[in-house]
Amino acid sequence: MRIGFDGSRSFASWRTGTENYSYYLLKNLAKIDIENDYFVYLRPSTKIRSEEWPKNFTFKAINFLYLWTQVGLGIETFKDNLDLLFIPAHTLPIVRNPRLKTVLTVHDLGSEYLPGYHQLKQILYLKFITKIQLKTAIKIIAVSNATKKDLVEKVGIKEEKIKVIYEGVDREVFKAVKGKMLVNSLRQYNLVSKNFFLFVGTIQPRKNLERLIKAFSDVILRARAPFSEEGSQVRKNSLIDSSPSVQNDSIKLVLVGDKGWKSDEIYELPKKLGIEGKVKFLGRVEDRDLPALYSGALGLVYPSLFEGFGLPILEAFSCGCPVLTSNISSLPEVAGEAAILVDPYNIDAIRDGMIKLTDNNFRDKLTKKGYLQLNKFSWQIAAKETLKLFKEVNSGAS
Repeated sequence: MRIGFDGSRSFASWRTGTENYSYYLLKNLAKIDIENDYFVYLRPSTKIRSEEWPKNFTFKAINFLYLWTQVGLGIETFKDNLDLLFIPAHTLPIVRNPRLKTVLTVHDLGSEYLPGYHQLKQILYLKFITKIQLKTAIKIIAVSNATKKDLVEKVGIKEEKIKVIYEGVDREVFKAVKGKMLVNSLRQYNLVSKNFFLFVGTIQPRKNLERLIKAFSDVILRARAPFSEEGSQVRKNSLIDSSPSVQNDSIKLVLVGDKGWKSDEIYELPKKLGIEGKVKFLGRVEDRDLPALYSGALGLVYPSLFEGFGLPILEAFSCGCPVLTSNISSLPEVAGEAAILVDPYNIDAIRDGMIKLTDNNFRDKLTKKGYLQLNKFSWQIAAKETLKLFKEVNSGAS
């Protein structure tokens, strides 16, 4: 079988959800499939050492700066006599070899649920282009049952056309960092172990960072309460009394991720709340440094308003980091019973969950549950199930 693989995202210099999915799936397909020929299509600026990949993997740069998918990739489907084309996101070339079988992955339909948190061009593209392409694909991979449900209800895709294949996590990269290595790794960011909460993801509105920062501000207010005139009133009935490790205001909120759309208000909020010294925006952080941040954090705080999967949750579990996340979309499916689930629209709920994460015994229990939950997710399994689907589609059995 001659398989085309859209690798335009696989080797991005900064990988987030879709890029990680594309890279790790390709990497693990290369480990298990020596029978089929893969044609991996890349952006012209991509740098890759093709000699490090199996001989049945051919890498081809498509020299189109614009309309890379719709024109450049479309042309290649005729030139390379492909049997199947796989797109690890949701955009198929409209003009393509008519005999070509197609499989694509849908990560989420966030713009359907949160149109105010997406750019207009994204919303229009989904409504008028992507929906048509989803219906022309032979098979669709959904990264969660939540996404499958959305495809059925929002787009009208038949259930039998959708295959749920979970993402995984690279456990060789994401593992607990301890001792001097942890201390030294955190020092470069001016951080101390177990003295900060961590968020990982693009800095943008749908990640719910304004509510997270406000919840954190309330945690700081309660930590300062014994020294304020209204201290006793603020502390009354508060969870903070059972969390001695937060009874100082040196604790920080660390946000890792690239600046996204409509993010200016997020960056300005800590100053407005009087906690600018407590909130650190680290920007991009290399994968090699992320495990130390996860390992040193009190917990990953990830109260997103919508996710198709939520890969940082698995990365945190793999590093022994407890998790607080939202009780909506795919996040409960990924986190299971191994995380604190909160209403992401309720600032008090986020705050109380963060305070729980300061309790050492509670954190230890969550960490153990996280390791168990992690066993449900594997890139090796994802690659095997994806390859099986390719074979079914090619044989006409799907």
